[in-house]
Amino acid sequence: MAMKFRGFELNEPLPELRSPHAFACLRPWVDVGSVGSLTFRSLERHLRAEDVGKLSEPGKFFDFTRYRPTIYTDAEGERQVTVPNVSVKYAKGSGENDLVFLHLLEPHLNGELFVLCMVQLLKKLGVERYCLIGGMYDLVPHTKPIMVTGTATGDMTLKQVRGLNIKASTYEGPTSIAAMVSQEASKVGIETMGMIAHLPQYAQLEQDHTGRLSLLQILCELYDIDMDLDRIRQRARRQYDEVTSAMNRSPEVQGLVQKLELEYDERMGIQSESSESQGESTQLAPEVEDFLKKLGEEFNQSS
Repeated sequence: MAMKFRGFELNEPLPELRSPHAFACLRPWVDVGSVGSLTFRSLERHLRAEDVGKLSEPGKFFDFTRYRPTIYTDAEGERQVTVPNVSVKYAKGSGENDLVFLHLLEPHLNGELFVLCMVQLLKKLGVERYCLIGGMYDLVPHTKPIMVTGTATGDMTLKQVRGLNIKASTYEGPTSIAAMVSQEASKVGIETMGMIAHLPQYAQLEQDHTGRLSLLQILCELYDIDMDLDRIRQRARRQYDEVTSAMNRSPEVQGLVQKLELEYDERMGIQSESSESQGESTQLAPEVEDFLKKLGEEFNQSS
Protein backbone atom coordinates (compact mmCIF):
# COMPACT_ATOMS: atom_id res chain seq x y z
CA MET A 1 0.00 0.00 0.00
CA ALA A 2 1.12 3.53 -0.71
CA MET A 3 -0.19 6.97 0.11
CA LYS A 4 0.39 10.32 -1.57
CA PHE A 5 1.64 13.15 0.62
CA ARG A 6 2.95 16.52 -0.54
CA GLY A 7 4.76 15.23 -3.61
CA PHE A 8 5.80 11.93 -2.01
CA GLU A 9 4.60 8.38 -2.38
CA LEU A 10 4.91 6.85 1.10
CA ASN A 11 4.60 3.21 2.12
CA GLU A 12 1.71 2.41 4.45
CA PRO A 13 1.57 2.03 7.32
CA LEU A 14 4.13 4.67 8.18
CA PRO A 15 6.67 3.55 10.79
CA GLU A 16 6.14 4.62 14.40
CA LEU A 17 9.35 6.52 15.09
CA ARG A 18 10.81 7.49 18.46
CA SER A 19 11.99 11.12 18.53
CA PRO A 20 13.42 10.71 15.02
CA HIS A 21 16.48 12.54 13.74
CA ALA A 22 16.84 12.88 9.97
CA PHE A 23 20.05 12.90 7.95
CA ALA A 24 20.35 14.18 4.41
CA CYS A 25 22.97 13.42 1.79
CA LEU A 26 22.91 15.77 -1.19
CA ARG A 27 24.34 14.56 -4.49
CA PRO A 28 26.28 15.77 -6.34
CA TRP A 29 26.79 19.17 -4.70
CA VAL A 30 27.87 18.24 -1.17
CA ASP A 31 29.11 14.70 -1.69
CA VAL A 32 32.71 14.96 -2.91
CA GLY A 33 34.64 11.77 -2.32
CA SER A 34 31.18 10.17 -1.99
CA VAL A 35 31.63 10.52 1.77
CA GLY A 36 27.96 11.25 2.43
CA SER A 37 26.75 8.40 0.23
CA LEU A 38 29.29 5.98 1.72
CA THR A 39 28.37 6.99 5.26
CA PHE A 40 24.70 6.38 4.48
CA ARG A 41 25.51 3.01 2.96
CA SER A 42 27.41 1.90 6.07
CA LEU A 43 24.74 3.07 8.51
CA GLU A 44 21.81 1.72 6.51
CA ARG A 45 23.39 -1.72 6.18
CA HIS A 46 24.37 -1.88 9.84
CA LEU A 47 20.99 -0.68 11.11
CA ARG A 48 18.99 -2.59 8.45
CA ALA A 49 17.19 0.47 7.18
CA GLU A 50 13.84 0.05 5.44
CA ASP A 51 12.15 2.09 2.71
CA VAL A 52 9.69 4.82 3.62
CA GLY A 53 9.03 6.27 0.19
CA LYS A 54 10.13 8.46 -2.70
CA LEU A 55 8.98 11.40 -4.79
CA SER A 56 5.88 10.44 -6.75
CA GLU A 57 6.78 12.60 -9.76
CA PRO A 58 10.53 13.29 -9.79
CA GLY A 59 10.25 14.84 -13.25
CA LYS A 60 8.74 17.91 -11.58
CA PHE A 61 12.14 18.64 -10.05
CA PHE A 62 14.87 16.92 -12.08
CA ASP A 63 16.12 17.29 -15.65
CA PHE A 64 16.64 13.72 -16.87
CA THR A 65 19.11 14.85 -19.50
CA ARG A 66 21.38 15.85 -16.58
CA TYR A 67 20.54 13.10 -14.08
CA ARG A 68 20.35 10.17 -16.46
CA PRO A 69 17.92 7.25 -16.04
CA THR A 70 19.58 3.83 -15.84
CA ILE A 71 18.62 0.68 -17.74
CA TYR A 72 19.40 -2.78 -16.36
CA THR A 73 18.33 -6.43 -16.45
CA ASP A 74 16.59 -7.71 -13.30
CA ALA A 75 16.82 -11.16 -11.72
CA GLU A 76 14.01 -12.45 -13.94
CA GLY A 77 15.80 -11.34 -17.09
CA GLU A 78 13.47 -8.40 -17.71
CA ARG A 79 14.82 -5.06 -18.89
CA GLN A 80 14.04 -2.27 -16.41
CA VAL A 81 14.63 1.47 -16.22
CA THR A 82 15.21 3.38 -12.99
CA VAL A 83 14.58 7.10 -12.85
CA PRO A 84 16.68 9.42 -10.62
CA ASN A 85 14.68 10.21 -7.50
CA VAL A 86 14.78 11.21 -3.86
CA SER A 87 14.47 8.18 -1.60
CA VAL A 88 13.64 8.02 2.11
CA LYS A 89 14.57 5.24 4.53
CA TYR A 90 14.37 4.73 8.28
CA ALA A 91 16.06 2.59 10.92
CA LYS A 92 15.54 1.92 14.59
CA GLY A 93 18.26 3.60 16.61
CA SER A 94 20.12 1.93 19.46
CA GLY A 95 19.52 4.96 21.68
CA GLU A 96 16.46 7.13 22.21
CA ASN A 97 16.28 8.38 18.62
CA ASP A 98 15.23 6.51 15.50
CA LEU A 99 16.94 7.64 12.29
CA VAL A 100 15.63 8.80 8.92
CA PHE A 101 17.85 8.88 5.83
CA LEU A 102 17.08 11.30 2.99
CA HIS A 103 18.93 10.63 -0.27
CA LEU A 104 18.58 14.02 -1.94
CA LEU A 105 19.40 15.30 -5.40
CA GLU A 106 19.81 18.99 -6.21
CA PRO A 107 16.63 20.02 -8.07
CA HIS A 108 16.82 21.69 -11.46
CA LEU A 109 13.18 22.87 -11.42
CA ASN A 110 10.67 24.16 -8.86
CA GLY A 111 13.28 24.57 -6.16
CA GLU A 112 11.00 26.34 -3.67
CA LEU A 113 8.37 23.60 -4.02
CA PHE A 114 11.09 20.96 -3.54
CA VAL A 115 12.14 22.58 -0.24
CA LEU A 116 8.52 22.81 0.90
CA CYS A 117 7.95 19.11 0.16
CA MET A 118 11.03 18.14 2.16
CA VAL A 119 10.04 20.20 5.19
CA GLN A 120 6.46 18.89 5.11
CA LEU A 121 7.80 15.33 5.02
CA LEU A 122 9.99 16.03 8.06
CA LYS A 123 6.93 17.29 9.93
CA LYS A 124 4.86 14.30 8.81
CA LEU A 125 7.46 11.89 10.22
CA GLY A 126 7.76 13.86 13.47
CA VAL A 127 11.44 14.66 12.91
CA GLU A 128 13.01 16.61 15.77
CA ARG A 129 16.43 17.23 14.20
CA TYR A 130 17.61 17.55 10.61
CA CYS A 131 21.28 17.15 9.69
CA LEU A 132 23.01 17.52 6.32
CA ILE A 133 26.21 15.47 6.02
CA GLY A 134 28.73 15.35 3.20
CA GLY A 135 32.12 16.49 1.98
CA MET A 136 33.86 19.36 0.22
CA TYR A 137 37.34 19.90 -1.16
CA ASP A 138 39.62 22.25 0.72
CA LEU A 139 43.28 23.24 1.00
CA VAL A 140 43.94 20.77 3.81
CA PRO A 141 46.66 18.10 4.12
CA HIS A 142 45.97 14.38 4.01
CA THR A 143 48.54 13.92 6.77
CA LYS A 144 46.25 15.42 9.44
CA PRO A 145 42.91 14.25 10.86
CA ILE A 146 39.94 15.18 8.67
CA MET A 147 38.54 18.59 9.57
CA VAL A 148 34.76 18.54 10.00
CA THR A 149 32.80 21.79 10.07
CA GLY A 150 29.15 22.48 10.62
CA THR A 151 26.40 24.63 11.99
CA ALA A 152 23.64 24.01 14.50
CA THR A 153 20.47 25.53 15.91
CA GLY A 154 19.22 24.83 19.41
CA ASP A 155 21.30 25.01 22.57
CA MET A 156 21.53 21.23 23.07
CA THR A 157 22.43 20.57 19.43
CA LEU A 158 25.05 23.32 19.43
CA LYS A 159 26.58 21.90 22.62
CA GLN A 160 26.76 18.43 21.08
CA VAL A 161 28.38 19.76 17.90
CA ARG A 162 31.09 21.62 19.78
CA GLY A 163 31.68 18.64 22.07
CA LEU A 164 32.45 16.50 19.02
CA ASN A 165 35.12 18.97 17.84
CA ILE A 166 33.08 20.07 14.84
CA LYS A 167 34.33 23.51 13.91
CA ALA A 168 31.96 26.34 13.11
CA SER A 169 31.49 26.74 9.37
CA THR A 170 32.71 30.05 7.95
CA TYR A 171 31.82 29.31 4.31
CA GLU A 172 30.17 32.10 2.35
CA GLY A 173 29.35 31.80 -1.34
CA PRO A 174 27.26 29.81 -3.83
CA THR A 175 25.21 26.98 -2.39
CA SER A 176 22.38 24.65 -3.36
CA ILE A 177 18.67 25.32 -3.17
CA ALA A 178 18.44 22.23 -0.96
CA ALA A 179 20.42 24.14 1.67
CA MET A 180 17.18 26.02 2.30
CA VAL A 181 15.70 22.86 3.85
CA SER A 182 17.71 23.55 7.00
CA GLN A 183 16.64 27.18 7.01
CA GLU A 184 12.94 26.39 6.55
CA ALA A 185 13.02 23.44 8.97
CA SER A 186 14.28 25.66 11.78
CA LYS A 187 11.31 27.99 11.19
CA VAL A 188 8.89 25.19 12.08
CA GLY A 189 10.72 24.16 15.24
CA ILE A 190 13.01 21.45 13.89
CA GLU A 191 16.57 21.65 15.19
CA THR A 192 19.22 21.62 12.47
CA MET A 193 22.88 20.78 12.25
CA GLY A 194 25.49 20.00 9.62
CA MET A 195 28.63 17.89 9.29
CA ILE A 196 30.87 18.55 6.32
CA ALA A 197 34.20 16.73 5.97
CA HIS A 198 36.98 18.81 4.40
CA LEU A 199 39.00 16.64 2.01
CA PRO A 200 42.41 17.38 0.45
CA GLN A 201 41.97 19.12 -2.87
CA TYR A 202 45.07 17.54 -4.36
CA ALA A 203 43.80 13.97 -3.84
CA GLN A 204 40.35 13.99 -5.39
CA LEU A 205 39.32 10.40 -4.74
CA GLU A 206 36.04 9.10 -6.08
CA GLN A 207 35.56 7.27 -2.78
CA ASP A 208 37.41 8.85 0.12
CA HIS A 209 37.29 6.32 2.94
CA THR A 210 39.10 8.57 5.41
CA GLY A 211 36.34 11.15 5.08
CA ARG A 212 33.76 8.39 5.42
CA LEU A 213 35.48 7.09 8.56
CA SER A 214 35.54 10.55 10.14
CA LEU A 215 31.80 11.05 9.73
CA LEU A 216 30.99 7.54 10.92
CA GLN A 217 33.08 7.98 14.06
CA ILE A 218 31.20 11.15 14.93
CA LEU A 219 27.76 9.66 14.24
CA CYS A 220 28.50 6.42 16.08
CA GLU A 221 29.56 8.40 19.14
CA LEU A 222 26.62 10.78 18.91
CA TYR A 223 23.99 8.02 18.57
CA ASP A 224 25.67 5.23 20.52
CA ILE A 225 25.94 2.99 17.46
CA ASP A 226 28.14 -0.08 17.99
CA MET A 227 29.70 -0.51 14.55
CA ASP A 228 32.96 -2.28 13.72
CA LEU A 229 34.94 0.31 11.74
CA ASP A 230 38.20 -1.65 11.45
CA ARG A 231 37.70 -2.63 7.81
CA ILE A 232 36.93 0.96 6.79
CA ARG A 233 39.87 2.18 8.88
CA GLN A 234 42.22 -0.20 7.04
CA ARG A 235 40.93 0.90 3.63
CA ALA A 236 41.34 4.53 4.64
CA ARG A 237 44.91 3.96 5.79
CA ARG A 238 45.88 2.13 2.60
CA GLN A 239 44.32 4.81 0.45
CA TYR A 240 46.12 7.73 2.09
CA ASP A 241 49.36 5.70 2.20
CA GLU A 242 49.14 5.69 -1.61
CA VAL A 243 48.68 9.46 -1.55
CA THR A 244 51.78 9.80 0.63
CA SER A 245 53.76 7.56 -1.69
CA ALA A 246 52.80 9.71 -4.68
CA MET A 247 53.53 12.89 -2.73
CA ASN A 248 57.03 11.68 -1.91
CA ARG A 249 57.85 11.55 -5.61
CA SER A 250 57.53 15.33 -5.87
CA PRO A 251 59.47 17.85 -3.74
CA GLU A 252 57.00 20.54 -4.86
CA VAL A 253 54.04 18.64 -3.44
CA GLN A 254 55.95 17.81 -0.26
CA GLY A 255 56.54 21.52 0.25
CA LEU A 256 52.89 22.28 -0.45
CA VAL A 257 51.70 19.69 2.08
CA GLN A 258 54.04 21.07 4.73
CA LYS A 259 52.58 24.52 4.17
CA LEU A 260 49.05 23.11 4.37
CA GLU A 261 49.94 21.42 7.64
CA LEU A 262 50.85 24.78 9.16
CA GLU A 263 47.63 26.37 7.97
CA TYR A 264 45.65 23.38 9.25
CA ASP A 265 47.16 23.76 12.73
CA GLU A 266 46.27 27.44 12.72
CA ARG A 267 42.67 26.77 11.69
CA MET A 268 42.30 24.06 14.32
CA GLY A 269 43.79 26.29 17.01
CA ILE A 270 47.00 24.28 17.36
CA GLN A 271 49.87 26.62 18.18
CA SER A 272 53.47 26.07 17.14
CA GLU A 273 56.49 28.24 16.47
CA SER A 274 56.24 27.49 12.78
CA SER A 275 52.54 28.32 12.56
CA GLU A 276 53.00 31.59 14.43
CA SER A 277 55.44 32.75 11.77
CA GLN A 278 53.22 31.62 8.88
CA GLY A 279 51.52 34.73 7.56
CA GLU A 280 50.65 34.04 3.93
CA SER A 281 47.75 32.02 2.59
CA THR A 282 48.56 29.02 0.41
CA GLN A 283 48.96 29.81 -3.29
CA LEU A 284 49.34 27.03 -5.84
CA ALA A 285 51.77 27.53 -8.67
CA PRO A 286 50.34 26.53 -12.09
CA GLU A 287 52.80 23.66 -12.45
CA VAL A 288 51.82 22.32 -9.04
CA GLU A 289 48.13 22.56 -9.91
CA ASP A 290 48.80 20.55 -13.09
CA PHE A 291 50.71 17.96 -11.12
CA LEU A 292 47.95 17.66 -8.52
CA LYS A 293 45.33 17.21 -11.22
CA LYS A 294 47.31 14.35 -12.76
CA LEU A 295 47.91 12.95 -9.28
CA GLY A 296 44.17 12.88 -8.57
CA GLU A 297 43.54 11.07 -11.85
CA GLU A 298 46.11 8.43 -10.89
CA PHE A 299 44.47 7.90 -7.48
CA ASN A 300 41.04 7.42 -9.01
CA GLN A 301 42.36 4.89 -11.51
CA SER A 302 44.05 2.85 -8.79
CA SER A 303 41.35 3.10 -6.10
